[in-house]
Amino acid sequence: MKQQLATMLELQGNMNTKVHAEWRDQDFEWYRAIWVECAELLDHYGWKWWKKQTPDVDQIALELVDIWHFGLSLLLLSGDDLETIGDRVIAGFADQQGSDDFASDLEEFTAQTLVTKEFDIAGFARLMDGINMDFETLYVGYVGKNVLNFFRQDNGYKDGSYHKQWGGKEDNEHLVEIVAQLDTSAASFKDDLYSQMQSTYQRLNG
Repeated sequence: MKQQLATMLELQGNMNTKVHAEWRDQDFEWYRAIWVECAELLDHYGWKWWKKQTPDVDQIALELVDIWHFGLSLLLLSGDDLETIGDRVIAGFADQQGSDDFASDLEEFTAQTLVTKEFDIAGFARLMDGINMDFETLYVGYVGKNVLNFFRQDNGYKDGSYHKQWGGKEDNEHLVEIVAQLDTSAASFKDDLYSQMQSTYQRLNG
């Protein structure tokens, strides 16, 4: 878990720098991005008492991955080194269990976010537990999305020359297939993923 946290923190710092070289000094409202994502997450869970709704667990997990991006950014702004931040996250995740009311847990997490403007690590862990999402799933989902974002930027996403369709399938689909072939526990996972995406992209668009 500690190695995975170090990898994710490094990736998040690099992505933030790619967006804005001086991102640490910009006072971006990361907490605001989190609570907006929470509202989107609640829509996937369902809250309308006047119609039948079934929680879309896959979409909820994707929203949690998005929230994690912003949470990592807030943690990086603390000024602590990566090891210290990793220890804080591990401690925050320890023995956290969701209640029987996921929507209430989500509202409590959102309230903490709005009051403190910080990342509620323990509250986030309870939300993961509420949908039986383990840390490995968070890690793989986060690294996959981060690497895909980098890959798109490096291959012309900003100027419009990048094509999301490779050989008749979207890059998201290729991402899932490539991840399934890799050792996600390897320290080189993110580099292996990028390399395989690059070779597949070149083969199908060559």
